[in-house]
Amino acid sequence: MTEYVFVAVFCIVAITIVCAILLLSTILGPKKPNEAKVLPYECGMVPSEEAKGRYPVRFATIAMLFIIFDIEVVFMYPWAVALGELKLFGFFEMLLFMFILGIAYVYVWGRGGLEWD
Repeated sequence: MTEYVFVAVFCIVAITIVCAILLLSTILGPKKPNEAKVLPYECGMVPSEEAKGRYPVRFATIAMLFIIFDIEVVFMYPWAVALGELKLFGFFEMLLFMFILGIAYVYVWGRGGLEWD
């Protein structure tokens, strides 16, 4: 139970420091709003038109697919190190894992998810 006392003390100290920093920044921070700071962009350029159309979702889809297949490779490194201990069972488990991801890859490829327009 004494381990939790240290964790509780650490949490209390962390919360106290965060609250103190927020309070000090509110009290001591500059409070001089002007016309330039109230604008939505502070880059020095006055916005001349509304925002463009919708952002294409294709980029986000391909990025998520990249992350999924990148994680597959991350799982392969420890498997390759421990393959001597896992023997044939570990080999077939990795084949099953790769087969399932291969089905997902073929599905995405067939739906045109990897085509960049």
